[in-house]
Amino acid sequence: MSGRILVINPNSSETVTAGIDAAMAPLRFAEGPGIDCVTLAEGPPGIETQVQVDGVVAPLLALIRREPAAAYVIACFSDPGLGAAREAAAAPVFGISESAMARALSLGERFGILAILPASVKRHRRYVRSLGLESRFADSQPIGRGVGELAEPAATLAAMTEVGRRLRDDEGADVLILGCAGMAGYRAALEAELGLPVVEPCQAAAAAALGAVRLGW
Repeated sequence: MSGRILVINPNSSETVTAGIDAAMAPLRFAEGPGIDCVTLAEGPPGIETQVQVDGVVAPLLALIRREPAAAYVIACFSDPGLGAAREAAAAPVFGISESAMARALSLGERFGILAILPASVKRHRRYVRSLGLESRFADSQPIGRGVGELAEPAATLAAMTEVGRRLRDDEGADVLILGCAGMAGYRAALEAELGLPVVEPCQAAAAAALGAVRLGW
């Protein structure tokens, strides 16, 4: 099958992009379409504030306009510029946060989100409200680690496990969402620790994009 799915990391961290690329492995197959992961060079090292979310929209749209693809994935949990990208692109565009929540609804009754920092929690709660999903939302809670600290495996998994356990035991979550693309490599380990389905947002969005391309949408 011709065409490709372009997965765009809107921050400038090649480490994060490499983690996203590794997470795509189960979705790649010989018949295609291919899945290419790229880094937005103009982005900040990590997207942790609303100012940073808003700041990547213009260069993100410029990248989409110059890079043809059969579908696009915006690989930041704040879904920066998603509405504008859908207007600008001549192909379907998927945000990883929206896609992850859609997937979580099929896996459980109440989803919880593991945020990176406290400031992220406000954005997550606001986005959940905008999608009308409050009745299925347990909570978003921070692990207290910025994007640059997520590459420290032992400490990151320990923090994620602690927060995931609180979301499960105290807030009633029966499915968890990783609230940052930089957490991509921790899905399987967190599932094993907590015994709950864990949605990795880049995989959720790429899987949706793959279905759209295969079905001619």
